[in-house]
Amino acid sequence: MFRLYKSSNYFAYTLLSALAVVLLFSSWGNKVYRATLRDLAGSSAFAPAITRHQTLVNGKRLSYKAIAGYLTITDKQDRPSAHIFYTSYSLDTDGANRPVTFVFNGGPGSASIWLHMGSIGPVRAIPGKQGYQYNRQNWLSFTDLVFIDPVGTGYSQPADGVEAKQFYGYQKDISSIAAFIKLYLKQRNLQTTPVFLVGESYGAARAVGLAAYLKDSLAIKVSGLTLISPALNYRLVSFHKGNDKPYPLYLPAFARTAQYHHRLADELEQLSPDQLGSRVTRFAQGLYTRYLAKSDRGNRGFTKRIIDSLSYFTGLTKDEVAATNGRVSDVEFTQSLLKSSGNKIGTFNSTVKGQISAADPSEAALRAVFSGAFNEYIKGELQYDNNLPYQATTAVPDWNYGPAVANGYFDVSRVLEHLMTKNPDLKVSVAAGYYDLATPLETTRYVVAHLNLVPQLRHNISMNEYRSGHMVYTSNEANAQFHSNSEKFYQDVLKKGGQS
Repeated sequence: MFRLYKSSNYFAYTLLSALAVVLLFSSWGNKVYRATLRDLAGSSAFAPAITRHQTLVNGKRLSYKAIAGYLTITDKQDRPSAHIFYTSYSLDTDGANRPVTFVFNGGPGSASIWLHMGSIGPVRAIPGKQGYQYNRQNWLSFTDLVFIDPVGTGYSQPADGVEAKQFYGYQKDISSIAAFIKLYLKQRNLQTTPVFLVGESYGAARAVGLAAYLKDSLAIKVSGLTLISPALNYRLVSFHKGNDKPYPLYLPAFARTAQYHHRLADELEQLSPDQLGSRVTRFAQGLYTRYLAKSDRGNRGFTKRIIDSLSYFTGLTKDEVAATNGRVSDVEFTQSLLKSSGNKIGTFNSTVKGQISAADPSEAALRAVFSGAFNEYIKGELQYDNNLPYQATTAVPDWNYGPAVANGYFDVSRVLEHLMTKNPDLKVSVAAGYYDLATPLETTRYVVAHLNLVPQLRHNISMNEYRSGHMVYTSNEANAQFHSNSEKFYQDVLKKGGQS
């Protein structure tokens, strides 16, 4: 998470709900005074808050140090360009060369709060509950952690006199995060430490480009990537006129969702989600793909068969399916499935439902909990204070997707392919959710399957699937599985020599 939106401009993404805009650099009076970030944040915000804690993971008590604060990156003339906020956690050890993992979410325009407070960090916000609880599945048992808020998110801001839009682009975003990582490793003398990256949604695309940039431009090797609900090829998740790619790939997720809400025929309800997904995939990649390719144009019998099958697998009425010309989009599905009861389902987690007139119910439930929990945690337990409001998500207008745009769609699958070919030791762990309608499981499978890699490199990709949504870890059961799978991934990487 958080947020991935597909607009009619193919790769221009906007927030659907209005966000408060904080004026960080403004003039008071007649050009008498210009507020600086230090004035607004407060001088204490620039002094890192360092605290010590203990956590319990797998029955073992671990002592660790937490740091919350800023690192200032500079431009080519060594002038401050941005103040990047981070929270780090490092285990108290006897000098062991532990791996360090840099974590960020996506958007673009999202802070790292979701992974920080949802799964990987020492504490965890729980949807439906206030505050936070200690996370017994945190990752400190196998890696040190650094949660990064990209410029314009969280507390991170451009330096005084620098425009924020300078950082609003795929390449510019990557170079600023890379500069942060280089500085962090240098200041802490961690140049020989194994480096891992974790990114969710758009953050997964960032992680792929960042790993390539770190290796090629800064000589920093990345040992492993964890890509959570990755948005790697936007053509597969963008419902635009003339683009039929998403329809067969979304159909299994629609079916699993309809099954969850008991909208399917009894014989489909009795199947496991895996069995149902396999059955729908056969139809989607066979007859349905033929229909979308218009190879049977004018065959009314074939068209009726497709409409009947789509209704059967999605739980929508035949009239609703026919009205879309057999092309049911994500928005049409989420608004139609439970419409008869006055409800809609979530995009980020399609098991969640809410009033049809409200915003995405799966997002609203999370936003209400995470921000409050983070503010309570960072001010109370980490003893860090900042006068700026923490921007969990923020608008990033006119994001420049740059050279990663192919045929009108942002696509880093070729970057990943090239990265793995040039770095045969690199290991990649992919996590995807059954009930994710933002970047459905089958879109991720498609990207992985179509990477042009030799068999040996294909073995470097592991994929784990969870009965949860876009943020796979919001389910307690899925979070425990995610932790176990991730710990095994790190052990395998380091055992096989994935050192920097």
